[in-house]
Amino acid sequence: MFVLQEFELFESEGYVLAIPCNLDGGTEGVSYEDAAAMAADWLKGMAEHWLMTGAVVPKPVLGNAPQHGGRILLVGVEVSLTAIDAVTATEAAALLGVSRPRITQLISTGGLEGYRQGRNTYVTKASIQARLDERPSLRTPHERPELLQA
Repeated sequence: MFVLQEFELFESEGYVLAIPCNLDGGTEGVSYEDAAAMAADWLKGMAEHWLMTGAVVPKPVLGNAPQHGGRILLVGVEVSLTAIDAVTATEAAALLGVSRPRITQLISTGGLEGYRQGRNTYVTKASIQARLDERPSLRTPHERPELLQA
């Protein structure tokens, strides 16, 4: 899936903000080049989320005028489920030390980010790592899963 979005880039308090036109959210960088790269990363993350959840992808509104005195930048990203760094729900359960039904529950409540493809459920490695980082590990460092170190 290819997604297009216009961003307004403008300077504010020493940073360059990248605000998507007609969408909530945004990002920032230390330079225009950095902010443009961050805008592409932001759009990729949003597009992957829309793809995983089956949400309707907002149609781009092109030809926007700057609202903050900045410059308009058109950003396009290509995303697919196969390109998302993910593991199976069973592997996620092993990495987190929980049951597979708990993984399904965590996905449904937003505690983990995942998606179904056919009969299989996948969980993003980024959401597993975020979950591991937010809670103190009871395991010693040599028992930590190496799968996420890719």
